Amino acid sequence: MPTAARLVAALCFAAIAFLASDSYKPLLPTGTNTRMFSELNALLGAVIGWRVMGRLVGDGYQPAMASGLRTALTLMFYTLLVHSVYQMLKRSTRMVYDGVMDAIVSAFDLAVKYGTLMVTSPQVMAILLIGGVLAGLLAEWVSRRWS
Repeated sequence: MPTAARLVAALCFAAIAFLASDSYKPLLPTGTNTRMFSELNALLGAVIGWRVMGRLVGDGYQPAMASGLRTALTLMFYTLLVHSVYQMLKRSTRMVYDGVMDAIVSAFDLAVKYGTLMVTSPQVMAILLIGGVLAGLLAEWVSRRWS
């Protein structure tokens, strides 16, 4: 059911994903196509904010901070998964892999590689963690204010 808290959570996590993606772009290897990178991640952030954070509001401010962190980590997981599978599919069309299992293992290797880049960047992690906590608090406040 649509609520104001779900809408605010979706908008906040879309903004977090967009800002984190813009901070992450310089860490990628040169020549990486990042044309729609931030926009796609913002869309993922909106969906995850709506579905994950939106249903966790209403329990108080301390649980909202934990829920905001949970949502930020869920966002990080799904963005890594989506982009790793995309890269794997792109490479598979060039016949890089010997079989299906080789392609699946490569997708997980790419996720670990990109995840390591993300986790070791203080700026990206600060945006995700601090933004997640603030988004959780804001969604909780909206839930109390307009429900």
